[in-house]
Amino acid sequence: MMIHSLALPPSDAEVDAWLAVLASAAAADLPQLPPPSRVEVAGRLCVTPARGRPVLWTAGAGEGAGESEGVAALLLFTEEGNTHTAFLDVLTVRPGARRRGVGTALWERVREELLADGRTSVAAMLDLGGPGQAFAEAMGFENVLPMAWYAQDVPAAAGAPAGAAADGPAKPPATPGYELLTWYGLVPDAWAPAAAAAHAAMEDAPTGDMDERIQTWTPERLHALQQLILDRGGDMITVAAVTPGGEVAAYTEIVLPDPEGTSALQYDTVVVPAHRGHGLGRAVKRHMAAQAAARHPQLRRIATTVADENGPMRAVNEALGYRRERGVGIYQIKL
Repeated sequence: MMIHSLALPPSDAEVDAWLAVLASAAAADLPQLPPPSRVEVAGRLCVTPARGRPVLWTAGAGEGAGESEGVAALLLFTEEGNTHTAFLDVLTVRPGARRRGVGTALWERVREELLADGRTSVAAMLDLGGPGQAFAEAMGFENVLPMAWYAQDVPAAAGAPAGAAADGPAKPPATPGYELLTWYGLVPDAWAPAAAAAHAAMEDAPTGDMDERIQTWTPERLHALQQLILDRGGDMITVAAVTPGGEVAAYTEIVLPDPEGTSALQYDTVVVPAHRGHGLGRAVKRHMAAQAAARHPQLRRIATTVADENGPMRAVNEALGYRRERGVGIYQIKL
C-alpha cells in the first residue's frame, strides 16, 4: 500500500476514484441516506476553499488514479486566529480494505503534515456509533461538541412542503413589523453589510471546547464564502426577516451541493438577540422550505446539525417537523 499526495486540482479520474471510496463507505455505513453526488465531490476537491489550504491524499496499491483503498482531505486554516488548527474534512476507507492499517497510514500522513505546518490541533465531524468514532477515539480524539443530525421531509406532492399552495410556494408567514426577503446565490450588495452584521449573532452559538475561533463577519467574507458554494456547482438560498430601517433581524440559509439532487443542507439560522421572541426563527425557516421546494421540485430532504446544548434551535426545528436522525460530534485532538 502506498500513500499518494494529489496535485490540485485533481484529474477527472482521481475525482472518480475518490467518489468510489466515499460511495462504498456511505453504502455500508449510512445506507439510509442518498449516495454522495459527483457534483458535490468534484466541487469540494477541485475548487480551493476560501478559508484555508487543502491537502489531499489517497491510499492504494500502486501509482495513478486506479482503485483507491482510502482517501483523506485536510484543510489548513489560513484565517487570522486559526493558523494553529485545522479541519480533517475526510478520512475514509473502503469497507473491504478496513482493519488493514489503511486508515492508520493515512492518519500518520495527515499528522506529519499538521506538525510540519506548526499546527497544534485538528478537528473532524464524525457520526456517533460508526467506524469513524471508534477509529478517532483510538487515535486520541475527543468529542468536544456533541451534536445531532436532524432532517425534514419535503413531500413529493407538487414538490412542496406542507402548507404550500398547489400552484406555487406557500404564502409567507405573518411577521408583523418585518418583511421576508429571499435571495438566490450571493446576498445583494445593498444588503451585504446588514447580513454580515446579523451573522455576527452566531457568536453566541455553542462551540464547546473547539480550538477554532469564530471569525469577524464582513460583507467581503460573506460573499467569499457564498461564492465558494456557487463555484463548487451548488445553489444557495437565503431568507431574511428585515426591518423598515434596513436591519437584518433574522435569516436562514439552505444549500444544495448538487442543484439536481434530492437533498439540501440547512446552514445557519440566526435571530439577532434584539429581535428574539417574535417567532422569526420559525418564520424564516418555514418560508425557506417553501421557496426551496418551489425552486427545486425534486427536493425531498433538508438536513441540518444542531448542538445538543442549543435547546432553542432544537425546539424551533421540532416545531417545523424536523426529526433527530443520528448523533454526531466535533472530535478534536491536541498534537
